[in-house]
Amino acid sequence: MEILAFGVQSDEKPLIEKAFAGKHEVRCLDVFLNRDTAPIAAGYEIISTSVNADLGSSVLQTLAAGGTQMIAQRSTGFNNIDLDVAERLAMRVARVSSYSPHSVAEFAWTLAMAVNRRVIRAAGRTRDFDFRLDGLLGRDMHGRTAGVVGTGKIGEAFTRIAHGFGMNLLGWDVAENPACVELGMRYVDKDQLLAESDLISLHVPLLPSTHHVIGKDALARMKDDAILINSSRGGLVDTTALVGELRAGRFLGVGLDVYEAEAGLFFLDKSIEGIDDDTLARLVTFPNVIVTSHQAYYTEDAVGQIIEATVQNVDDYLARRRSANVLVPAPPGP
Repeated sequence: MEILAFGVQSDEKPLIEKAFAGKHEVRCLDVFLNRDTAPIAAGYEIISTSVNADLGSSVLQTLAAGGTQMIAQRSTGFNNIDLDVAERLAMRVARVSSYSPHSVAEFAWTLAMAVNRRVIRAAGRTRDFDFRLDGLLGRDMHGRTAGVVGTGKIGEAFTRIAHGFGMNLLGWDVAENPACVELGMRYVDKDQLLAESDLISLHVPLLPSTHHVIGKDALARMKDDAILINSSRGGLVDTTALVGELRAGRFLGVGLDVYEAEAGLFFLDKSIEGIDDDTLARLVTFPNVIVTSHQAYYTEDAVGQIIEATVQNVDDYLARRRSANVLVPAPPGP
């Protein structure tokens, strides 16, 4: 069986090829799956996709017409997939239900400390041999309050690091995590968390109920000198509203590893042609904002686990086995 993998990064390619070696042939493409590239998959029963793939109705129909029967997405999130259409087309869809939560939690803290201690500005200055400290004043995290929005595996890992800093812990989620409670977390309503937290980090999935969970009203409730970190999904934050608050001089810092309109931008080199996204272009001009291109998961450990799970998803499909990774099951065999 030859498998076609879309959106493969150069660091990822040897890991994928090694994981599939001896089992299946794999053809790795650096292009991302969308309406323009979907015809490439013609003749491939199984394809693998990245988190920014377009798996909407038209793409799925093109894939199905070309003979694709199974999609193995190399991510936990699946808001980019029209599962109803996939089911109607009798296509099996699987994802990676979990991988190292430490990769994302540690990167969220990397962003938090970088904006707090003005690391990007400081490094830029020293390259120009400007060793002044003006404008680089940060603050201790010890004794301040961390608000964790979403306390699943990644939120718990973030909380453990916050506990190590000696922070007060507030949480908001549909259910309490006993491990977080044991660390001293108090669960409160969202408005209280926003109003009292010095650092707010988002770790919830993107669902209709969480879309723009940090919108205009939520931003208004936050402290003027709060730090906001989003390493989950871009759609959790109303970016236009955030830019408005930043223009008004609010927030000590903002760290974003995701952006609600990142598809077609992130993972690509736009340095020559530029971008026509005025919101993102304005966002990156603020000196207290750091934007990275969806790399929080990108560690050897996490990527290795993602690939291992993807190989298992393919094996399960061929053996007609079900697992917790299956979003849309294949139709019953003969």
